[in-house]
Amino acid sequence: MATFLFNFVSFFFLIHLSTLSLINASNGVGFSIDLIHRDSLLSHFYNPSQWWENAFRRSIARIDHFKQPRKDVSSTVIANNGEYLMKISIGTPPIDVLAIADTGSDLNWVQCKPCQDCYKQVTPLFDPKSSSTYINLACNASFCEELGSQSSCSRNVCQYSYSYGDQSFTNGNLASETFTLSNSKSGRYVSLPKKVFGCGHNNNGTFDKHGSGLIGLGGGSLSLISQLGSSINGKFAYCLVPLTAEHETSTLSFGADAIVSGSGVVSTPLVSKSPITFYYLTLEGISVGTKRLRYKQSLEAAARNVEKGNIIIDSGTTLTLLPSHFYDELEAAVKDAIHLTPIDNQKELKLCYETVKDIGVPITVHFSGADVKLNTVNTFVRVDDNIVCFAIIPTDNLAIFGNIAQINFLVGYDREGGTVSFKPTDCTKH
Repeated sequence: MATFLFNFVSFFFLIHLSTLSLINASNGVGFSIDLIHRDSLLSHFYNPSQWWENAFRRSIARIDHFKQPRKDVSSTVIANNGEYLMKISIGTPPIDVLAIADTGSDLNWVQCKPCQDCYKQVTPLFDPKSSSTYINLACNASFCEELGSQSSCSRNVCQYSYSYGDQSFTNGNLASETFTLSNSKSGRYVSLPKKVFGCGHNNNGTFDKHGSGLIGLGGGSLSLISQLGSSINGKFAYCLVPLTAEHETSTLSFGADAIVSGSGVVSTPLVSKSPITFYYLTLEGISVGTKRLRYKQSLEAAARNVEKGNIIIDSGTTLTLLPSHFYDELEAAVKDAIHLTPIDNQKELKLCYETVKDIGVPITVHFSGADVKLNTVNTFVRVDDNIVCFAIIPTDNLAIFGNIAQINFLVGYDREGGTVSFKPTDCTKH
């Protein structure tokens, strides 16, 4: 999440620290933070020219890190393809850091002084010597052992070495430190003490200068979600605003604030499989109007007996990607439901129409136990004043349920309960 650039139409978010009051997340209370769409007017990444083309390129490039996994930790991340920038504070006293937040990866790391070979970043480098709460982890620490071949030992300090699919890399010391976020509802700081992260002294590749590192929100033990553990009861949720809501922020919630309940909620099981970083669901089919298309696996996939967990849900991939053989059926059904003549495809997008009107086709995604009824905002994107395109494309790799399909849904992950829930919601008011 493959020829595109990284970082999708990404709901990159900035976490704003707004007051001096402080709470400790270990007491199990919920908290929420603001998300800023990377290409909104509120983001310093904003560029009104051809935003959709860059966004879709970033989205497709992300596919590479979802290919069938290798056994090492580095297979779970591709450099600079996380989808959110989190403005967090690290250390005591706290220093603001911008880091990519990625639901499809685990390791947290930031660039640190002294930087022997680092990519250029806008914000100052984090200096561990200036923090009273910074601690290097010993070589026998459990988190060091989790790194396996990606770790080494020097003077009883655990050192990590990550290399990514695009030859980007981060190397440094594995350490613990206090992270600080802000609660967007209460305005108070949320203190996260003793969080394990990589203090990177040698980092380079395709990382963007606006980011200082990466925060992992995946399912592995090194991710921030896993490290928060019982304090959030394994729950987090987000509500993504439409791409046209340029002045609105989205929300990411944890713990008690991340419970998705009430009228209209549907839930589907999370499927446990390797790598545990990713959030796998089971897609049973898709309906276009009253015509239901049963999800069919390729012969190769069927031979691997992977019917359950056949799709990844990812907030960081813009488009929804389906296996080519199934996509072809879906596209044919959509064409039959739209009484217009398609135009030549707009590069990466396969099905486009010339019209100034929005196209509405009733599409329902059938996950195991959960029928998610999509709206026009979830299925078609306007790429020009008079051109709209289908926001689903074919892939030869693992299927991905992307973020356009999740717009205006409160999407809740309950890792302890083993479910993902969807609730239709006006996210501009959530």
